[in-house]
Amino acid sequence: MKARLRHIFHKYVAPKALVLMYHRVAEPESDVWEVAVSPDHFEQQLRVLKEEYKVVPVRELVERHNKGNIKRNSIGITFDDGYIDNFLVAKPLLEKYGLPATFFIASGNVGQPGEFWWDELEHLMLFSDSLPATVDMEVGGERIIFDLKEEAQLSNSLQQQHKAWKACEETPPTKRSQLFYKLWENLKPLPPAMQQAQMQQIRDWSGVAVAARADCRSMSRDQLQDLGRSELFDLGVHTVSHAALAFHPPLVQEKEILENKNFLQEIARNHVDLLTYPYGNYNHESMAVAGKAALKAAFTTEEKVIARSAHPYRLGRFQVKNLAAPEFRKQLQIWKYSI
Repeated sequence: MKARLRHIFHKYVAPKALVLMYHRVAEPESDVWEVAVSPDHFEQQLRVLKEEYKVVPVRELVERHNKGNIKRNSIGITFDDGYIDNFLVAKPLLEKYGLPATFFIASGNVGQPGEFWWDELEHLMLFSDSLPATVDMEVGGERIIFDLKEEAQLSNSLQQQHKAWKACEETPPTKRSQLFYKLWENLKPLPPAMQQAQMQQIRDWSGVAVAARADCRSMSRDQLQDLGRSELFDLGVHTVSHAALAFHPPLVQEKEILENKNFLQEIARNHVDLLTYPYGNYNHESMAVAGKAALKAAFTTEEKVIARSAHPYRLGRFQVKNLAAPEFRKQLQIWKYSI
């Protein structure tokens, strides 16, 4: 009976923490993965967190978890990837409210003029005015044959459908979005050099002149250095190429993680010893590499609270969507009592 009561206490009553996952603070033309929060909504969310919760550095939250000493109502804030709006928009707002955050950076894109491949692919496939009607190419070892028919030309109706589409929750509503999703699936597991070669093949097929959008860039090294030396912020590992780790052998995983860690450690104020798995994609080998790299914890994209029993290399996070304060407050309550 006592064992049963202890189980109930630790499951429902014992203190738990939430770790929030952000990517962008921006208003892009489309957001099929729901990773962007508008600056206005982000500030509203920060007010809620400041007034109603205890926002702590993620490294402190991890230390408390490892010691079995989680404080009730604790929340950690994380950002993935390293978009430029993290520096230009999120950083000033976090400083305004005095809230700490950890930025997990895919270092291969730092200071580069181009976009992340998935952003470029989304813009190219869903918003190009004109595309060839037919596709016949090999991507990721699979031959893809597709006929866009009348959707080769972008109509206003098509554009609106693409802006409203949420790829994590809805099936692709158009032929263009079906093609985009198929290409995304096939590109995601590839090694970075092959990924870029296949993207060039897609660019060549499209015939569209590629011009990287300024608001989709990553931070520069100087901006990242400014961020990493702030007492309020920390930097964390997110691999060099934003690799879907479980698709790669252990030596590739180790290279992606260690090179990323070493790059960030050169410019960070604190030890770089936390990891987030790109796409939430990992396996037991990824966890073993994290241990070998002396990382204290690794975060997934699984929506789980940080409880005492949580594995340090399998900690959960909750993706924050573009919610105003009332909806955000309700969502936090739902997350707080999830198991």
